[in-house]
Amino acid sequence: MARKTPSKRSKPARAPAARKASGTAASHPLTPLLERIARALESQTVGPDTTADLSAADAFVWHAETGVLAPVKTVARVPLAMLRGIGRQIETLLANTRQHADGFPANNALLWGARGAGKSSLVKAVHAAANDGRKGSARIVLVEIHREDIQSLPRLLSRLRDTGRRCILFCDDLSFEGEDQSYKALKAVLEGGLEGRPENVVFYATSNRRHMLARNMIENERATAIHDSEAVEEKVSLSDRFGLWLGFHNLDQETYLQIVASYAGAIRLPISATDLQARAIEWSVTRGARSGRVAWQLIQALAGDLKVKIDLSKL
Repeated sequence: MARKTPSKRSKPARAPAARKASGTAASHPLTPLLERIARALESQTVGPDTTADLSAADAFVWHAETGVLAPVKTVARVPLAMLRGIGRQIETLLANTRQHADGFPANNALLWGARGAGKSSLVKAVHAAANDGRKGSARIVLVEIHREDIQSLPRLLSRLRDTGRRCILFCDDLSFEGEDQSYKALKAVLEGGLEGRPENVVFYATSNRRHMLARNMIENERATAIHDSEAVEEKVSLSDRFGLWLGFHNLDQETYLQIVASYAGAIRLPISATDLQARAIEWSVTRGARSGRVAWQLIQALAGDLKVKIDLSKL
């Protein structure tokens, strides 16, 4: 009996997609975009509470995208004694910071007002002054968070919560524009969340606006509110999270000249008081403003002209 020969059916060719699946996946045009979205979502997710190591320095910068606290060995600051025209603000913020460093209750602080009036300089100078005479873990830590990373605050606070060191969380030039809703997350983190602000952290922010919201955001809140009182409450509810409101205003000429003289004396500029005053007045007129920032810009210009080097770490 003849044996049956099995029919020779040709196997169907594997689809190109199937062949690629068995090897290295083909790169899809949307892959880079999806990866960026995934990283952004990760940066906004609290995740496991991993304690940060703050032993490397007294100041750090938070990089939300990578989750890294980068140590800052030398903070760009001026000594507290060089700041002029803001005596009440210095006294109030320094007292609050020392209370926090000593383990006593302290308030979040909002430093608001005129540009270049010394708001961020005061925060950095107060941090150094509060650490004077303290050693080791008793020294307070300054952690800077950038405005665009506010959404990552919960993750950062989770890392700072159990570090064993007192911390100042600092955001410079904090304000909100357009459809930005991250201010609501900030409100919840500062006081209103389930965990609340960690006991070892205070939040210091500077802003040109007292309520940090752009005018169109406030008007939108008013337009959607059932009652005007609700719009007003929403307007002030963010700044209400700050127990300290420290206002900074434009300087009069006398105070401006005192600041210039203070800076010039600190770096020992070889210039007479008369010439310094004349240059300071001319400088402020050309800039159309009188502020601590304008005064420092003048000092840098004069130091360059007179071939004097400025080393802030030695001031």
